[in-house]
Amino acid sequence: MTAQQLLDKYNVAVPRYTSYPTVPYWDASCPSTGDWQGSVLQAFGESREISLYLHLPFCEALCTYCGCNKRITKNHAVESPYIEAVLKEWALYRDLLPGRPILRELHLGGGTPTFFAPENLHYLLSNILKDVDLAEDYEFGFEAHPGTTSAEHLSTLRDLGFTRLSIGIQDFAPEILDIINRKQTFEDVRFVTEKARELGYESINYDLIFGLPLQTPAHIMETIRKTKALAPERIAFYSYAHVPWISPAQRAYSEDDLPKGKDKRALYELGRELLEEAGYVEIGMDHFALPKDSLYQAMQEGALHRSFMGYTPFTTHLNLALGASSISDSWGAFVQNEKKIERYQELVNAGELPIVKGHLLTEEDRILRQHILNIMCRYRTNWSDTGLQCEALYAGLNRMDELEADGLIIRRPFELEVTDIGKPFIRNICMALDARYWRKKPEGQLFSQAV
Repeated sequence: MTAQQLLDKYNVAVPRYTSYPTVPYWDASCPSTGDWQGSVLQAFGESREISLYLHLPFCEALCTYCGCNKRITKNHAVESPYIEAVLKEWALYRDLLPGRPILRELHLGGGTPTFFAPENLHYLLSNILKDVDLAEDYEFGFEAHPGTTSAEHLSTLRDLGFTRLSIGIQDFAPEILDIINRKQTFEDVRFVTEKARELGYESINYDLIFGLPLQTPAHIMETIRKTKALAPERIAFYSYAHVPWISPAQRAYSEDDLPKGKDKRALYELGRELLEEAGYVEIGMDHFALPKDSLYQAMQEGALHRSFMGYTPFTTHLNLALGASSISDSWGAFVQNEKKIERYQELVNAGELPIVKGHLLTEEDRILRQHILNIMCRYRTNWSDTGLQCEALYAGLNRMDELEADGLIIRRPFELEVTDIGKPFIRNICMALDARYWRKKPEGQLFSQAV
């Protein structure tokens, strides 16, 4: 089967598998606060190591491609009340945990974390860090908007132990940045990159997107050329997800402006080829890293992990997420916080954990989750251990006849391996194992296209 035939066949709406079960398939009844607290305590009892995610949702301008939960405002008076609410939520967890947690990872996402003044970020983070012990090999990172990240931001966070940052670039072309309302320049990116290196940041990631409105192969070539000149250690090169029914701002441009099908896939193939020529190695799904980076080393050692924070070299079974809309994971359960900022603050200020939805994983969920994680992180999975077997796994494997016939996977006794041909369709492969999806297929379009 030709590459075009594979694209035509497998370019369907597919979940992104940041979790299993995926959020639309969480049980309708939210776990009680007691159930969630019990799951947190169980995970903490197995290991005191935790990861922390802080969602900082404010942005000064609306980037129309973005599907994140955010609040657009130029009113920086919102910073202090939100920070106090996040610290109160942290206090609720701190009071629950029977001992000081060991912090393995800390990540600031958004929104735009650098919307917040450096002194406010220092206040927030110093109050969190005083209540934890640091793992011997910890990693702190944050998402940086090149148009709003100052030298003071970089210095403040570096002093607090941050060694990683992820710069949202998307594309360097002014006409594309204009249509998606992204306010930044190449010089902004260069400044943040060079200043971060000067201060001792060890790993810099660039977020690049293919499939943006007006984007052509010439744009990809120029963006990769400029990226190579600045040599970030990691690159997330991922597909634009056009979901205007979820993110109405994406209606700011016409679907006729978007590259589709084979044209969109060609943008990825071109970008991947150029990145590999520059020495980057494909990591999991949509990610690339230089061999010196910890993400590459984790892949080589079989330690690569994927969570709501993306790919990481560490596996922690207790991931606490603070802030509006953030999602926590105790390995046995997921919960999501209230999305509306005012309601989130109201709940926390009343002394309540602000969870509004969630899911308690069944034994089947845990088994399928592990196999999907293995495929996403290692391009293979194995079920020789009876603890990793269930009827739903074998039902999923039986759905893979066509995937194997088309050369996307190789099945052996108790093992599945993704081929190089199959790597662009890794979401399709995972979907074959998604028992909840197949028991209740969505009636309308719920997910973005595979390509």
